[in-house]
Amino acid sequence: MAVLGGFRRNIGLFLSKSNGFMAASLSAASCAEEVEKAEGAACRDDAGALRLKWIAMAAILVAGVLGVGLPLVGRKRRAVRTGSAVFVAAKAFAAGVILATGFVHMLHDAEHALSNPCLPAAPWRRFPFPGFVAMLAALATLVLDFVVTRFYERKHRAEVARVKADAAAALAASTSATVSDEDITVVTVTDDEHKAPLLQTHSHSHSHAHSHGHELVQADGREGDVSEHVRSVVVSQILEMGIVSHSVIIGLSLGVSRSPCTIRPLVAALSFHQFFEGFALGGCIAQAQFKNLSAAMMASFFAITTPMGIAAGAGLASFYNANSPRALVVEGILDSVSAGILIYMALVDLIAADFLGGKMTGTPRQQVMAYVALFLGALSMSSLAIWA
Repeated sequence: MAVLGGFRRNIGLFLSKSNGFMAASLSAASCAEEVEKAEGAACRDDAGALRLKWIAMAAILVAGVLGVGLPLVGRKRRAVRTGSAVFVAAKAFAAGVILATGFVHMLHDAEHALSNPCLPAAPWRRFPFPGFVAMLAALATLVLDFVVTRFYERKHRAEVARVKADAAAALAASTSATVSDEDITVVTVTDDEHKAPLLQTHSHSHSHAHSHGHELVQADGREGDVSEHVRSVVVSQILEMGIVSHSVIIGLSLGVSRSPCTIRPLVAALSFHQFFEGFALGGCIAQAQFKNLSAAMMASFFAITTPMGIAAGAGLASFYNANSPRALVVEGILDSVSAGILIYMALVDLIAADFLGGKMTGTPRQQVMAYVALFLGALSMSSLAIWA
């Protein structure tokens, strides 16, 4: 009975401490010293901050539109067409920017938020939550990458089988030769505007060609392999998810600030950041060969996310306390998740896919340029941490 009573007391003590930690972590009360330190009491100017927020929204919107739009418009231009030396170097630079965003900016911001003195020491400063959550987010992105790729692969195979069966029936009805779907090879003819499947038969020494009206993903001779098109579709969608998630966070962070001294350096830094993130995303969208409407919708969603976050933050600035324990916990966890997603995407789907996946097929000079661009992108974005 004594052991049982002691056990109950320990459980009660644990629960009461846990409730205390939870209440302290979820409190929306102000932390006055931290607010003054973050905002700078001498630089508090609501009217000036609001003007700078309007400038920031316009500048970041223009930078995002230019960044994501250049690869899409450039599909018709030889100099910046996907696969050209300029495109490969620019995409490598953008990959470096995204990698530095995850490691230097988002992970650091998460550490800063979750180690804030406004939060209770236990558990936030006794366990490395930013790195742990980022690791979980990276692993979750891996699982999502795998599941979505398999989904598109099955869809791809089903579409190829359907087109083959339809073509075999049509050719058998129009010719005296017997044609089965095994005698048909599906290849994709791609130009700057659209892609169209070409169906070829190779049965009984006859050769036929037939154009099909449906849009079809690329199919090569080895249908068991994941086509480059499928990977590009998956990468573009997951990359946009990761970029948009942290764009909302940085937009809100800028929007709720009431200090021109804090906002002013962020305008140029975030515009630079938005441009090259947009270029990386636009390059993935261009390689995925989406329809014009789908590509425009993805590009627009990326471009407006950060300005909308700034606008929302500006609306909340009068009553939202960014330094309350609740806000710090939410910000720190979301920053950690964004960091994990961006680091995974930059290393696996952008850098490793291009540099180790056989796509770097240019001259040695072009390959060196791509590596130099990658390091320059990472170093440039890292250096912006001095101001932002």
